[in-house]
Amino acid sequence: MTIREGWQGRFYEDFEVGDVYRHGLGRTIAQADNIWFTLLTQNTARVHFDAHYAAQTEFGRPLVNSAFTIALVTGQSVSDVSYNVMANLGWDTVRLPHPLFEGDTVYSSSEVISLRESRSRPQVGIVTVHTTGTNQHGVPVITFDRTVMVYRRGFGPTPGPVDAP
Repeated sequence: MTIREGWQGRFYEDFEVGDVYRHGLGRTIAQADNIWFTLLTQNTARVHFDAHYAAQTEFGRPLVNSAFTIALVTGQSVSDVSYNVMANLGWDTVRLPHPLFEGDTVYSSSEVISLRESRSRPQVGIVTVHTTGTNQHGVPVITFDRTVMVYRRGFGPTPGPVDAP
């Protein structure tokens, strides 16, 4: 039997400006996802959890909480962008060009837009990506730029041992 390493993510040296990563997982938003996230974060905007209220808006149904949308799309990008992250530095230019609704499925991709070495931490580099989340029809529902500190190869924590069968 051959034991093969699983995906170990990208390190700073693996990124190139212009690379585009199509993140592998889509996610269909359930009513419970939207309601639980909204109430968990103490967001009292009724348009997210009161279907009767939301039906009276121009959208005619509940909107997915935009903080959930950014969290989901960021999460979808982790395996490609920040699996080996030291720290998130920020999200910039967040835009919500089209509403997201319960029952929609979100897909995402990220383009590397800048790279630079860290001035204060030689074990990491700074990576900025432009990420787009789309619904099942390919309509963008969120875009943002995200900047992260990513470990260089050979630095950072290592995964714990896994017992062989």
